[in-house]
Amino acid sequence: MRHEIVMPQMGESITTGTITKWHKQVGETIKLDEVLLEISTDKVESEIPSPFEGKVVELKASEGDTIDVGVLIAVIDDDVNASASAPAAAAPAASAPAAAPAASSAPAAGSDRMDIVMPQMGESITTGTITKWHKQPGDMVEIDEILLDISTDKVESEIPSPISGRLEEVLFAEGETIDVGVKIASIEMNTSIPFGGGASTASAPAASAPAAAPAAAVASTPVAAAEPTGRRFYTPLVKALAAKHGVALSELANLKGSGAAGRVNKDDFMNYLGNRGTAPVASAPAASAPKPASASSAPSAANIAAATSGRVEIIPMDNMRKAIARNMIASKMTSPHVNSIDQVDMTRLVKFRDSFKNEFKKQEGFSLTYTHFILYALVQALKEFPLVNASIDGDNIIVKKDINLGCAVAVPGNGLVVPVIKGADNLNITGIARALDALVNKARAKKLSMDDLSGGTYTFTNNGSFGIMAATPVILQPQLGIFCVGTIKKAPVVTDDLAIAIRDIMYATHTYDHRLIDGELGSKFLKHVINTLETMDPSSLF
Repeated sequence: MRHEIVMPQMGESITTGTITKWHKQVGETIKLDEVLLEISTDKVESEIPSPFEGKVVELKASEGDTIDVGVLIAVIDDDVNASASAPAAAAPAASAPAAAPAASSAPAAGSDRMDIVMPQMGESITTGTITKWHKQPGDMVEIDEILLDISTDKVESEIPSPISGRLEEVLFAEGETIDVGVKIASIEMNTSIPFGGGASTASAPAASAPAAAPAAAVASTPVAAAEPTGRRFYTPLVKALAAKHGVALSELANLKGSGAAGRVNKDDFMNYLGNRGTAPVASAPAASAPKPASASSAPSAANIAAATSGRVEIIPMDNMRKAIARNMIASKMTSPHVNSIDQVDMTRLVKFRDSFKNEFKKQEGFSLTYTHFILYALVQALKEFPLVNASIDGDNIIVKKDINLGCAVAVPGNGLVVPVIKGADNLNITGIARALDALVNKARAKKLSMDDLSGGTYTFTNNGSFGIMAATPVILQPQLGIFCVGTIKKAPVVTDDLAIAIRDIMYATHTYDHRLIDGELGSKFLKHVINTLETMDPSSLF
């Protein structure tokens, strides 16, 4: 029996996923719960286990491809003797927009067009108003370039294009209000902006049916993919590899792909690179002089490298890094950040931990850290100052009755994730420690779910593990504060009786949103945390 594997939905607001790695190839056998592939979204990277045991008979997408939720990506046959088949040419276009009304885009059936639909801007949002089109029919658009502005009764947002290509049609004018999931535009996907050898004729905005004809012709004649037509589609991964290895546009256009409709995948590119040698490559497009890029088109990585003096390396951002960049900019533009900083005398806790850590590890199976004490102290302060555990919605203050602590975790090679300890106000210090250990292990194993990453009301980050004395972090929206600590160092301190003593000192920073939290409240919150850490009897907490 054949089982279809579709792109899973990694969270309520996630509409696409990028395949970063296939752990199995066509013809290989796979066991139940064995890792089949890795998927990246703008919030999380995850290993996806196989829900079936059998043989991989089809892979419908390549590494680097970004696929809509619910679209077929692979087929597994539980008969290990089943014959493997080549990927279907039209596989990425298998889903229609109606199958996923919350998605912002979906491939148009039987063509190389992608339909853009009105995205859902929140769980309770059912419509959106188009306030501005940044592109008009016939214009080129790059992936992540702003396509339009949308306004709802709660938020105004710039909507980026999910793909590179040519805007083929716009179905609604500025000022119109459209239901979520309704098609508002379409983009011709196989017009490659960074690697196109020439401009193609713009499609008529309303002629969506005739536009499918040339796309079907391309799909039905993959042999022509080896000819540089100026209209080939390349995945972001292939574009990045070409830029990194200095493969020119004309050279890439001559590459014959083994993917659907002759698409070039990572293996095609790397095999070509290995056999490239020093022999010149046919450069058919060289006859036509390159045309200047339009003002709205961003330069490709290859062009950036060529225009930069000196020795450089262009490294494309992965999805997680792009998401972090967007979120940090948005936070700085939303919240006026204020930082209150003071030192904490951790001597009492250092002595207690040194005497108790072995017993704790024997009992719990993981190490007792200073973070556990700090999180406990933060919970006490958030109970005392509930306005810090709040968010702002327009002119309203939303005070959260539950304390859900986000804890920043550095994942090697994958940036930063912030899993959330739910209901931290209902946990003792051992419960907090257990919850944190479980989340850290899931983060490092790439097993975090969207539920693990959502719902935070306040965040903690520890820069001390990197040997840093102090830092001023960025607030994670829509929260109003974040607490940061540095490393613990021995330092001379003047005691109350005017003596000099060597103490274990740590610096703590409370960063807060000045729209709601003034200096008095922000400083009182910091002092409450410090007082708890310096005066608590740690032995009574276990």
